[in-house]
Amino acid sequence: MKKIVVLLTAIIIAIIAVACATNPLTGKTTMAFVDNSQLFPSSFQQYDEVLNESQVVTGTAAALMVDRVGARLKEAAEKWLASEGQSSYLAGYAWEYHLVQDDQVNAWCMPGGKIVVYTGILPVTKDETGLAVVLGHEISHALLNHGQQRMSADVLSQLGASGLNIVTGGRSPETQALAMTAYGVGSQLFGTLPFSRKHESEADHYGLLLMAIAGYSPDAAVPFWERMAAMGGGGTPEFLSTHPSDATRINQLRDWIPEAKSKAAQFGVNY
Repeated sequence: MKKIVVLLTAIIIAIIAVACATNPLTGKTTMAFVDNSQLFPSSFQQYDEVLNESQVVTGTAAALMVDRVGARLKEAAEKWLASEGQSSYLAGYAWEYHLVQDDQVNAWCMPGGKIVVYTGILPVTKDETGLAVVLGHEISHALLNHGQQRMSADVLSQLGASGLNIVTGGRSPETQALAMTAYGVGSQLFGTLPFSRKHESEADHYGLLLMAIAGYSPDAAVPFWERMAAMGGGGTPEFLSTHPSDATRINQLRDWIPEAKSKAAQFGVNY
């Protein structure tokens, strides 16, 4: 049994060591079990399916604003990566921004840069700079390859579950069921949820830098999240949530604003 555990551990470590990628913005090495050449086409197909089933708003002042903010943030990302000598990193990205008629106070980005903004969030963003807070966050999810990392984490979780099945194979069905339940709860509390919160904070951070480079004042991020917090819905304890608490988010953003302004100054943008 010990030999099996050692072998499984060695296999998982070997997979992690081989299937990794370094993000040019963060400089961090992350899991990349699924290559973007496989992930992006699937993502683009799902995006088109969503648009086909949605009421896409076009030609209005709000829709044009979404296009304008998205284009400025895309240009900022290109400048940033070019300054790092990493322009090729964006190969395969196909940026697209659409406003969808829906009361949800939300926006999202698929891997590869396909973005939807729901009309329900516009009263909270209030203006173009507020929208830049939201789109900067969503675009950063794509630039930081969070979708790839989530899929890689799922693969790792499945490997762990398979390993546990092997290790407990000789035990009673009750013991096996208990072990799998404990594994599921543990991986959620100590794996999936912290991983998701880290991604959200990372997208907040780099979204703030991106919007500042694009010429949108990062000072607007705190008031936006204060408006979001005032809407309620933050009753779930942070450790049980996929997102940082409103208070955590606001405090982090305040801390990052000087960095965002300094980063923008490197590109000739001053506040």
